[in-house]
Amino acid sequence: MQPQIMSQQTVMSQPPQVISTKDALYLTDMMSWNLLAMKKAHFFASQCQDEEIVAAIERAGQMHQRHYERLLQHLQQNQPTIPLQ
Repeated sequence: MQPQIMSQQTVMSQPPQVISTKDALYLTDMMSWNLLAMKKAHFFASQCQDEEIVAAIERAGQMHQRHYERLLQHLQQNQPTIPLQ
């Protein structure tokens, strides 16, 4: 029987002021995935004849657009300002 190891994870109440390069790259990937999904949904909706399917695909595309915009807004609001010299 193997011993069970209890892991201790720290839960942050707020995001850190500075994000790591790895986190920034992951956020960039997430934004790219959402943007691509939004574009694909728009394309596929334009190829459909059934209005119910068109509406469902458009809703999915709008969801990805909201996710993209929310990430972008968060990143823009939390950019550090560099004082002019």
